[in-house]
Amino acid sequence: MNPKSLLDDFGIAPKKSLGQNFLHDPNALEKIVTTADLMPDDFVLEIGPGTGTLTEKLARACRRVIAFEVDDRLKPVLDEMLVAFPNAIVFYNDILEVNIARLFHAQPYVVVANVPYYITSAILRHLLESAHRPKRLILTVQQEVAERLVATPDDMSILTVSVQFYGRPQIVTRLNPAAFWPRPDVDSAVVRIDTYDEPPVAVPDEKTFFRVVRAGFGQKRKQLKNSLSGGLHLDSAEAAQLFEETGIDPRRRAETLTLTEWALLTTAFIALES
Repeated sequence: MNPKSLLDDFGIAPKKSLGQNFLHDPNALEKIVTTADLMPDDFVLEIGPGTGTLTEKLARACRRVIAFEVDDRLKPVLDEMLVAFPNAIVFYNDILEVNIARLFHAQPYVVVANVPYYITSAILRHLLESAHRPKRLILTVQQEVAERLVATPDDMSILTVSVQFYGRPQIVTRLNPAAFWPRPDVDSAVVRIDTYDEPPVAVPDEKTFFRVVRAGFGQKRKQLKNSLSGGLHLDSAEAAQLFEETGIDPRRRAETLTLTEWALLTTAFIALES
């Protein structure tokens, strides 16, 4: 059912403050479910079920859908849409406040989400840094964000490094604004992220790895010797030692580094501190 007609029936208007753009294109919805590669015994975490159009399709394809919606005005809509699907349960909570590991315990799960674009990065961090990560994520995001997720050296960002440390992202398809109501002002894309059992680079300490990465990206367009010295509180001799041991040119910028080079810097920094 068209989301505008459905919401009109319940006297509900989309909230711009929540970034509500409801995906209704049937081909796009089908593509998302197909991309999720769901099996009958799978558990799905859906973020932002909206009017339940995608939730219904997910519930037909898997064992259970656990959805989180921040807008409790949508409860009567979702109750009506999902009445025939007892395997779909909706909680009216902020996903950023949910303990994911406690929610699923040791049960593998898949994430499917049409996330508000303004909190995409926060949701990705919350899911990927969880003690119990999903086995894959299928996310509808702003196209610009999708391109950042799959970026390669010379165009890396802290978001790129963070996501690629935990999984392999790929852009599945691009979506025209007409696929949503209300129409967003930007193009969108569906991204699939397959998480790793182990990170693709070995680091002595994950927290220190991200501390080094944050320091490197902390001062945009500055050379690494300046950004790392400032962000990690290194004097000139310590900074020189860091680059000498890793063989990385201190004049480079953070966006040019590979994950392997960030891992080398982390290892050298930990040795420097010890």
